[in-house]
Amino acid sequence: MIAAGFIDTFFNNFWLAAGTKVILVMGFFLTAPMVVGYAEHKILAHMQHRLGPMEAGKFHGWAQLIADGVKFIQKEDIIPSAADRWVFTFAPAVFLVPVILTFIVVPFGPTIWIEDLDVGLFFLMSVSTVSVVGVLMAGWASANKFSLIGALRAAAQLIAYELPLILAAVAVAMLAGSLSLVSITEAQNGFWYILVQPQGFLIFVIASLAELVRTPFDMPVADSEIIFGAYTEYTGMKFAFFLLAEYAGIVVLAAVASVLYLGGYLPPPALGFLPGFIWMSAKIGGLSFLIIWLRATYPRLREDQLQRFSWIVLIPLSLANILITAVVKVAVS
Repeated sequence: MIAAGFIDTFFNNFWLAAGTKVILVMGFFLTAPMVVGYAEHKILAHMQHRLGPMEAGKFHGWAQLIADGVKFIQKEDIIPSAADRWVFTFAPAVFLVPVILTFIVVPFGPTIWIEDLDVGLFFLMSVSTVSVVGVLMAGWASANKFSLIGALRAAAQLIAYELPLILAAVAVAMLAGSLSLVSITEAQNGFWYILVQPQGFLIFVIASLAELVRTPFDMPVADSEIIFGAYTEYTGMKFAFFLLAEYAGIVVLAAVASVLYLGGYLPPPALGFLPGFIWMSAKIGGLSFLIIWLRATYPRLREDQLQRFSWIVLIPLSLANILITAVVKVAVS
């Protein structure tokens, strides 16, 4: 990815610049989730004392996800006879596109971003909520009771955990005095917000895991209860799109959490000899490892436990965090 300003200056043409940005975003979108997917294969394998995929590509099975992609392309695209054909077909795209759009505003270096929007954080939070519409479309259009249950669980989960997620991000915006992700990053020069917002960081990560339907908040796809939730009737590339969006969501969560709380591309003190992109990549990798680690460690919650945890614990804590942040901000300004 290259700085938007450099692209605009180099091409001096709106359509060429826009096309280049689209290519860069899609290139990153198609590669970064594959790296995270491969890491999940190997990390889970080691944590569970097994080899994991080892044949594709020979060296530690590095080409396993590529082989999986080829397999999905070859599989038959089946649409249930009772399904709503058009809604069923477009649901994966509605789920996937918002994840792609989130990469537009995330800065990966001092001059490496696609667009530095003044309302970047607002844009990111707004776009990310659209994905659940795709899940609802998939569950309803599949004409399968298990799919519908999974979609309704996903919608209830979004309602419960979107609020603490946004409230945690609001506290960071108050500290930085801006909604631009670049400005939020630069405001942490020499002082990362995780030092004064550890509770906000914890709330943000937990709520994001629920938004991504990752363990221990994977009730919408609980295989022991509802087969695979809203995705049960999907095959081939349509199913692959849902999986790709999940791994891309891990990258987005790790990137946004890094920007809001870990200084983004800013290096730790006295370690500025490495470029910002390296530090951003390292932070994304560390948080992605944490997300994978949680999958191998914690069991799935019950639906009532999930709802209770959000409404009784996370939301009051996030409201208290905003109140304390506002008082401190006014007191020191």
